[in-house]
Amino acid sequence: MNTFQSHQQPGWKCGPARKNPTSSAGPSGAALRGRLQGTARGRAADGNRSEPIRAAPSRAESRMLEQPPLRSVLLFHKRPRGPAVVFPLIIPLLLLRPSSSSSSSHPIPSLPAPSLPPEAGAMALDGIRMPDGCYADGTWELSVHVTDLGRDVTLRVTGEIHIGGVMLRLVEKLDVKKDWSDHALWWEKKKTWLLKTHWTLDKYGIQADAKLQFTPQHKLLRLQLPNMKYVKVKVNFSDRVFKAVSDICKTFNIRHPEELSLLRKPRDPSKKKKKKLDDQCDDEAFELEGPLITPGSGNIYSSPGLYSKTMTPTYDAHDGSPLSPTSAWFGDSALSEGNPGILAVSQPVTSPESLAKLYKPQALLDKAKINQGWLDSSRSLMEQEVKENEALLLRFKYYSFFDLNPKYDAIRINQLYEQSKWAILLEEIECTEEEMMMFAALQYHINKLSIMSSENHLNNSDKDVDEVDAALSDLEITLEGGKTSTILGDITSIPELADYIKVFKPKKLTLKGYKPYWCTFKDTSISCYKSKEEANGTPAHQMNLRGCEVTPDVNISGQKFNIKLLIPVAEGMNEIWLRCDNERQYASWMAACRLASKGKTMADSSYSMEVQNILSFLKMQHLNPDPQLIPEQITTDINPECLVSPRYLKKYKNKQLTARILEAHQNVAQMSLIEAKMRFIQAWQSLPEFGITHFIARFQGGKKEELIGIAYNRLIRMDASTGDAIKTWRFSNMKQWNVNWEIKMVTVEFADDVRVSFICTEVDCKVVHEFIGGYIFLSTRAKDQNESLDEEMFYKLTSGWV
Repeated sequence: MNTFQSHQQPGWKCGPARKNPTSSAGPSGAALRGRLQGTARGRAADGNRSEPIRAAPSRAESRMLEQPPLRSVLLFHKRPRGPAVVFPLIIPLLLLRPSSSSSSSHPIPSLPAPSLPPEAGAMALDGIRMPDGCYADGTWELSVHVTDLGRDVTLRVTGEIHIGGVMLRLVEKLDVKKDWSDHALWWEKKKTWLLKTHWTLDKYGIQADAKLQFTPQHKLLRLQLPNMKYVKVKVNFSDRVFKAVSDICKTFNIRHPEELSLLRKPRDPSKKKKKKLDDQCDDEAFELEGPLITPGSGNIYSSPGLYSKTMTPTYDAHDGSPLSPTSAWFGDSALSEGNPGILAVSQPVTSPESLAKLYKPQALLDKAKINQGWLDSSRSLMEQEVKENEALLLRFKYYSFFDLNPKYDAIRINQLYEQSKWAILLEEIECTEEEMMMFAALQYHINKLSIMSSENHLNNSDKDVDEVDAALSDLEITLEGGKTSTILGDITSIPELADYIKVFKPKKLTLKGYKPYWCTFKDTSISCYKSKEEANGTPAHQMNLRGCEVTPDVNISGQKFNIKLLIPVAEGMNEIWLRCDNERQYASWMAACRLASKGKTMADSSYSMEVQNILSFLKMQHLNPDPQLIPEQITTDINPECLVSPRYLKKYKNKQLTARILEAHQNVAQMSLIEAKMRFIQAWQSLPEFGITHFIARFQGGKKEELIGIAYNRLIRMDASTGDAIKTWRFSNMKQWNVNWEIKMVTVEFADDVRVSFICTEVDCKVVHEFIGGYIFLSTRAKDQNESLDEEMFYKLTSGWV
């Protein structure tokens, strides 16, 4: 009987495959450094590999080697670079012990000792060496590009190493003394930031074919502000856009950042060659580099100025100039070196050529295409392919401006004024000829006062400002309270309106005109009688204005004061026109109609203020019957080409426009700078098309493309060619809205089993979904709130699938 001898080479262990050296829980930084220094991973430049020092086998290991049981050798292939998985090939080697039975009839001959390579002792610790020199130890190479250094670094890792360990190994291998705290890993293929440092590579799904970037999270971004000027600011490209915009607004001292967002620049389809707008505006652009905003700089929403009632006034309520030196109201920010006060100062249009270079939408469809560029507020800038130093537009996205206060919002008011000014000059919103002259006069007045205010501020910059006296004066006014209005009269009864009003129902092929009726306005309804004597009987017509569309149609010079009503009915909208005899009657009925459309009555406290705003708006459009002699030096100072839209430049000569603008200027000449800006914003809000964001859509059951308009309180189905409202649905009657992300369909359900479904053809339905949810979110704000904004609630209402 032959006995078997176990032939073993020195240092060779034929035991089971060893475990992976990397722990799934993630090694500590010290452990990682120790492993990186103690064991050389990867191949050397000449293809050889340094051998680690090995200890002699223990007594237990020697005993196990003398009489080995059934064993197997694991042959690992090199980890593939593709997503395919190759399982290890297991080849069992049956090593038989001597038979204890003496009756064996077939003796087994002795086998020669296996010939093993000299370096076979390394297999038990470092895997099996392959013919190409690689070691099949379960590791694989991960390629990382370091953007700051322009280097590609290869790390040997396993799928169980966590992201923090990868960054630690990377920094240690770079051996560059630098602050890497702002850096993070970016996966370009998946458009994903690897910010969860405790996650492993396997959990993220990263394999050997992944190309990662080690790049700073804060990058420079060129922002075009609403005044068409550019600033440079460092923005966190890994934050969601909503958070990034909030950081930007905090840098610029703009309250209520939830009203703003970032927009990609529109392209002019009429130009065959796409030219960057940056090159067109470089001569006009001023650039200010903002401070570095890091995620650990504190919660932006906790800063005073959002809802706090105990804020210290920051700006002069008369001209908007800062009450403190620049360094006091912008802190130690780098903006203070670049004169950030210019953000609160109106910038006049420098030349007609610069105005002509800007993109002007020619039709409603062009206006709708501009809204394709809104960024997703729930995703980061890098996820939406925004590059470093790329130019984006910072704009007021939601037309619901909360708590505009001249004492704290000089920059916010000025930027809002600038956005409204450019919307009128670029004809993004329609206005009448008289309204255009009023806007031009306000622009001229604001430009003149801005120059005077800047000069006065420079002359008085060395004077000490007694902020304590200013605060005490403001407190005294607050404690005294305002004057009690007596317009509402007895608050126990709801006010009513009763007067002769001309009513007209426009229909196709009709020759009938306005017909006078004795009309009474009570609650939210208008009742029309043939005469005053029949007011106690049954009305000839009755209209409930709740949820209707109210549009003004006024011509001061022609003494035309019309109110257009679109009243919702089951089959669509009924159009009714009301004609008033004078301004006072028009203001009272117009204010009542606007409140009734929102479901409010004339007993609401805002009724008297609404009447006064309408009267002041009409007064600014009056023409002075006895114009004063205007000095010649003033007429040469005005440039009408920069104050009116191109439509009226083609209609009138410069001398005619100058005379009309200066004539309208006499109605606003006594206003202060802040008051003029506020009046401009209020007049902009009074325009019929204000606050409507258009999108091209195809409604369910419809055969052609139409427009869906989204305002702060309603959805509007509109005709794509004329812009006329076909149907209106109020958010107050909305029960819920849903989005089918597969077919890109938005479905909104209202009361009385009304269901509206449409598909956006030119824009992602996520943009429409975010507008609806954003306006719902803004409607929850209240002045008595003294807490931070609910950011998570915003994401729940707008993010959809996130």
